[in-house]
Amino acid sequence: MKQIIQNLSDGSTYLIETEIPSPSEFEVVIHNSHSLISSGTEKMLTDFGKQSWLGKIKSQPDKFFQVLEKAKSEGLLATYRKVKLKLDQPIPLGYSSAGVVIAAGEKVRNFKVGDRVISNGPHAEFVCISENLVCRIPEELSFENAAFTVVGAIALHGVRLVSPTIGEKIVVIGLGLIGLLTAQILKIGGAEVIGIDIDPTKVDLAKSLGISAYTSVDSDQTIQEILFWSSGLGVDAVVITASSSSNQIIHQASQMCRKRARIVLIGVVGLDLKRDDFYKKEISFQVSCSYGPGRYDLNYETKNMDFPHAYVRWTENRNFQAVLIMIQNGQLQVDKLISKIVPLEDYDQVYSQLGQQDKLAILFKYNFQESEKKPVWNVHQQIAGQSKNPGIAVIGSGAFVTTVILPTLKKLDANIVSINSSNSAQVGFLSQKYKIKKFQQDSKSVFLDSDTHGVIIANRHKDHAGLVMEGLQNHKSIFVEKPLALSLEELEGIKNEMLESKGSLMVGYNRRFSKYSRYLKMQLIQSNAPMQLVGIMNAGSIPMDHWIQDSELGGGRIIGEACHYFDLFIYLTGSLISEVFMSSMGDFNLYTDHATIILKFENGSSATIHYFSNGSSKYPKERIEVYQLGKTAVIDNFQSISSYGFKNNFTSSGMDKGHLLQFKEWLTFLKEGGKPLIPFEEIYNSSSAVLLALRSFQSGVPCKLS
Repeated sequence: MKQIIQNLSDGSTYLIETEIPSPSEFEVVIHNSHSLISSGTEKMLTDFGKQSWLGKIKSQPDKFFQVLEKAKSEGLLATYRKVKLKLDQPIPLGYSSAGVVIAAGEKVRNFKVGDRVISNGPHAEFVCISENLVCRIPEELSFENAAFTVVGAIALHGVRLVSPTIGEKIVVIGLGLIGLLTAQILKIGGAEVIGIDIDPTKVDLAKSLGISAYTSVDSDQTIQEILFWSSGLGVDAVVITASSSSNQIIHQASQMCRKRARIVLIGVVGLDLKRDDFYKKEISFQVSCSYGPGRYDLNYETKNMDFPHAYVRWTENRNFQAVLIMIQNGQLQVDKLISKIVPLEDYDQVYSQLGQQDKLAILFKYNFQESEKKPVWNVHQQIAGQSKNPGIAVIGSGAFVTTVILPTLKKLDANIVSINSSNSAQVGFLSQKYKIKKFQQDSKSVFLDSDTHGVIIANRHKDHAGLVMEGLQNHKSIFVEKPLALSLEELEGIKNEMLESKGSLMVGYNRRFSKYSRYLKMQLIQSNAPMQLVGIMNAGSIPMDHWIQDSELGGGRIIGEACHYFDLFIYLTGSLISEVFMSSMGDFNLYTDHATIILKFENGSSATIHYFSNGSSKYPKERIEVYQLGKTAVIDNFQSISSYGFKNNFTSSGMDKGHLLQFKEWLTFLKEGGKPLIPFEEIYNSSSAVLLALRSFQSGVPCKLS
């Protein structure tokens, strides 16, 4: 991969080739799409590097005295070698980027492969960043705009230290990138803001953003202008975002202030303070530390230990989130700040122009395609349409086929070209009833039939995985009734076939297609907050000698039916399952049909599934409860929904488990192509979780999903 580094000894900037990093347990690897050049910070570093040895010493006198003390104790030559070695160490440039997660450590909780995220990663094609320094990008927000987030958090934290109140008059000195962001955030909070800069082009840009701004030519005149603006009282606060070695800026700020005003320093200026400036007015002065609480804290940034929300409301990560919301809502305008977007390979030209008046915010663009955001094996994110009237083959002729699948397909006017089953009498009856011309004798003939585009597999569970793999090998679009597989080995085989196949895979998880589930999902996506879910299946008892209860034929009712809720809860939370635990009452029968299953999700959500066969048949069969941010919703047997605390209430009645919409959308997918109805990563995750639930039941301990 390519990365930009700088050598502090001579200020040289290089584009190097290096290894793609691997994540530790708390880190994610991100393929960057864009990264933002922070002109002020990066120019300061390059200018420092280009200075002579004497210049470096002069710019950092505290370091000079440290070197002097070391020379006294270790000798001049040894000290020189150590200093030279220190300066020869390359440092990465950049700290505000946006891209897609391609790998995650085993203890990462909130992100998965494919997530669009921002981070404080440097200018590099791939970056490895601790989870607490990463934040998910809202779906509709571009990478270009999201790349401003970390720099925006620097401005936001400085504003938080000011503690502005509505109507206060606040001055921002320095209208560079961070200054313009700071001024906008102050306005969002209700303050009256005026910006000051010596560069008239930056002042004009501030005005185009709706910020009152003033070109400072003479210091005394500027102070008088600000005092006049504040009715002679002085301003409530000054935020300094300028970069200068001059001590005059601090003095100028103090002269603008009223008594007991606040000055917050975000930029870098001379700090030879005059006591009298602060003493008479009792002015508070504070230096802002980067993105906020957690910065430079080892436990927070490398071990993912968070501060309690109640006591530290705004950590650096929560500041990232707040900035993203402001950009998403259009409150924080960043489009006008972009001077140019250049490929990483043009880095040399970019750094030679840093500090020029028209170069405010420059973005590096990487060799990145949005389609790369999914894991390598999660293929078929976009399938081409197959036919205007796709031919459908049905494998199976049991009760579900006759009572649900075929009637639904007929209602949708589907083109059913063949049916396959070992029950020849049933096949003959169904083919006549539904005017099906072909009744194939074996699966091979089904998958080799050129008239067949989609195959519905709805026979006994033991055959599902084998038929799915056979169908994928023949590049068909497969719809398999749950379960997908009865073992993890079968599931891995299906995953491997997905790598090679040009076909597609859909599993009959119809609950997510119910109008009640769809309504609830629309309400829940308005917040990224974790949720708690409770699902009850009052399934009723069936004989233990039924084929579904047989370990080889059916796999048990947890695999065959409770799996619906695994998928539904993935859909509602918008997150994959990370851990599963299952327990049951009574004897340790692996294929028990009365169990409690606890699920943990990658985004912090949790769910409990109760699958009972020992309840009353008079009690409704299914019930879903969702709790989030003081809101509750209850789906009652997929016949009605009650919502509490949501803005919009959904009024509807009648049972809808989603079968009709599921098949309607699948047929449309076959005709028109597009994204699969359920991403394969979700199918794989839910199927794995169900199988691992049974393993946890045997072992008595929770199972984590890789």
